[in-house]
Amino acid sequence: MATPACSGAARDDAPRHIVAVVAFDRISPFHLSVPCVVFGEDRRSGGVPVFDFRVCAAETGPLTTTAGFSIAVTHGLEALADAHTIIVPSWRDPDETPPAALLAALRAAHARRTQLVGLCLGAFVLAAAGILDDRLASTHWAWADDFARRYPRVRLDPDVLYVDAGNVLTSAGTAAGLDCCLHLLRNLCGAQVANHVARRLVVSPHRQGGQAQFVEQPMPPNLRGDRLSGLLDWVSGNLDLPHTLDTLATRALMSRRTFTRRFRLATGTTVHAWLLAQRLARAQQLLESSDESVEAIAGIAGFGSAASLRQHFADAFRTSPSAWRREFRGT
Repeated sequence: MATPACSGAARDDAPRHIVAVVAFDRISPFHLSVPCVVFGEDRRSGGVPVFDFRVCAAETGPLTTTAGFSIAVTHGLEALADAHTIIVPSWRDPDETPPAALLAALRAAHARRTQLVGLCLGAFVLAAAGILDDRLASTHWAWADDFARRYPRVRLDPDVLYVDAGNVLTSAGTAAGLDCCLHLLRNLCGAQVANHVARRLVVSPHRQGGQAQFVEQPMPPNLRGDRLSGLLDWVSGNLDLPHTLDTLATRALMSRRTFTRRFRLATGTTVHAWLLAQRLARAQQLLESSDESVEAIAGIAGFGSAASLRQHFADAFRTSPSAWRREFRGT
């Protein structure tokens, strides 16, 4: 199926990209609102194209929500037939097999190469349709073990915010759905459009990190006041210095083993991964808000050289620092 060009300058009578969202009884209002706020609002004044946005459902009549109110959906599953993008924003119960009509409609859309998106537990719906077999995917960390048992053919990665597997995207829980939708918008319309929407929503255009940061862990109650907390704050303010596991353990007055354990407990990741994320975030900030050269930013962020910064940027974002600056600032 040919997909209309996504351009903020498109004529009002030009074909629009059709985005269809699947609602269902007992849906979470937040999960439903995520694709609505990214694709369903008119932001032409900011250069954002208008989408043909539809909310549909397999059920008829008012749909209840987990917040105690009901919503009316005007489209049935026939609205999926010509959609260019279909988003399943969640699912009410991993133990419940989705309606056969919905699964059939999703399989037909997949056969047409329609862009499919499963946010949070929406990944269970795509997996039930067989669409995720032999693909990399993600879902909410709290249901990751259950997902892996139910769908062993899916290559589940429970440690990321979202997975882009070409014409199939899946995300982790709740707020990660917003990250995934902004990523999809960036793919469809470019970074400037996605950045504009992110600014209006007052969120990061590209959030660093993974689900490991949000997994429930037994945090020491006095963490914010201990040596490790102070060390993390100090490192964040001194990223230009060379840091290693040993130098940081020494500064924290801990053995290497104790420091490694405490660090992972506090951050959900390794020293190397945390440092890299901090340095990339600092480089992004400087590229977006300063006129410093790429070489100077590499030094300030602790990459040592512009070549190292460019390599890490390409690995993380599939673009260059200069291109990031141009796209974010529109210059």
